[in-house]
Parts: sequence; structure tokens; C-alpha cells
Amino acid sequence: MSEAELDRAVELLVRQVGHWQQPRWAATAAGGNVSRADLVHRLVQEVANLAADAEGGPRREVPRLDNDLALPDQLRVVAADLVAAAPPPEVLARAAVEVTATRDAL
Repeated sequence: MSEAELDRAVELLVRQVGHWQQPRWAATAAGGNVSRADLVHRLVQEVANLAADAEGGPRREVPRLDNDLALPDQLRVVAADLVAAAPPPEVLARAAVEVTATRDAL
């Protein structure tokens, strides 16, 4: 898995949700019992954890901001952090799978 493939997966998700307003974020994700915003925040946290592990640093909680419209930007930032950590290809692949699965669940 290359950095470009992870970037592409992130960009596809951001394009899907980037124009959403608050009511759409608050709706329940397909086949689940959490909101779409909670699902995307969970993804942001998972990618941040992968980045922390790749850097050899401690995992930190990604803040849950009051405005769900910031979630696409948070995802971009943690994905860039992961790529900057230069993890092995299997870590990039795991992140891309998580992004794609989240996108499918929205």
C-alpha cells in the first residue's frame, strides 16, 4: 500500500462528507447505532493511534470538537501525520482499509 493510495481513500471520504451540514452528521450511520460524526471521529482516532505507534510516541486522545464540520479536516491532519511517520506498507494498508470501511458505512 502506498501513501498515494491512502491519500486517495482519505480524499474520497472527504469529498463524500465535506459538504454535509450538522443534521447529516447527526444521522445514524448505516447498519449501526452511532451517529455518522461519531463514526468518523472514531476513524480519526484510529488513524491518529496508527501515527503515534509509527512515530514511537504515546497515543493521545483526539479532541471531539463541538462542530462536526471540522471532522474532514481532522482526518486530513491525522492521515498526513501517519504518512509523515513513514510507517511500513501494512500500516498504510490498515489505515486505508479503515477509511474505506468508514466511507462504506456512511
